[in-house]
Amino acid sequence: MATYHSNAAAHVRPADEVAAEITIRTIDFSSLMRALRLGWDDFKAVPSHAVMLCAIYPVLGLVLARAVFGYAVLPLLFPLAAGFALLGPFAALGLYELSSRRDRGEAASAWDAFEVLRSPSFGSMLGLGTLLLALFVTWVATAQTIYVALFGYGGATSPGDFVQRVFTTPQGWWLMAVGCGAGFVFALVALCLSIVSFPLMLDRHAGALEAVVTSLRVVAQNPIPVATWGLIVAVLLVLGTIPFFLGLAVVIPVLGHATWHLYREAIAIHPDAAPILPPAPRESKPAADFPANLFPWRSRDRM
Repeated sequence: MATYHSNAAAHVRPADEVAAEITIRTIDFSSLMRALRLGWDDFKAVPSHAVMLCAIYPVLGLVLARAVFGYAVLPLLFPLAAGFALLGPFAALGLYELSSRRDRGEAASAWDAFEVLRSPSFGSMLGLGTLLLALFVTWVATAQTIYVALFGYGGATSPGDFVQRVFTTPQGWWLMAVGCGAGFVFALVALCLSIVSFPLMLDRHAGALEAVVTSLRVVAQNPIPVATWGLIVAVLLVLGTIPFFLGLAVVIPVLGHATWHLYREAIAIHPDAAPILPPAPRESKPAADFPANLFPWRSRDRM
């Protein structure tokens, strides 16, 4: 059943109202594969990878440049790359919007991704995104602490020196074991908090707390499929970093679109739930009125 979202309301909907109209489904491996297939279809239909290129590559370029000109950041290169798994659910907000439009049979373009900014629940999304950002910062700080505890404050003198430290010394083996273990914990927390949170907020205008509680309920009812989904995400993100992070231009949009469809697999909307109408189209602004149309209140004052 298709559901519709709207920006007509000025606030998120009450938690009990949202909870009363949704049911948690039991999902399996076929559900995950179906979500990935539909995510791939969305990616092929909408050139969202162009938006992701604009967002990802400047950041990665700065990180890689710093790695070239200052080797002290090398120990953080992998934690930063792995951090995509923590921030991805929030970064993919626009992709959920595109998939939801295609889910309703509407035409969608890459620029429609920015319509998510008009959602009444965008403030809730921003709040949960801030929580994920704090989780990401804590993860990077933890990774740095682990490295310093094993190797001290002295940075690697070259990329080759760093690789040798990691793969040929007992400290490096401990770094990989402890670091991967800590990273797994952070990724698990982010997955449990956000597996369906952002799509639910976009689709049904739920608040952040209700969305997180629903995500936790999905995890509790489907622990094995959710763990499998987390493994799939991790593997695809690793593959996307080869070569030189170029694959992320495909992997991240596909995973973003697939997350929307996973939400649709895991959450059923009751047939008697009130439909949420789509937003009214934006009022067109004549080019001749620029830049006056940037200040609409000035025009109203003259009337």
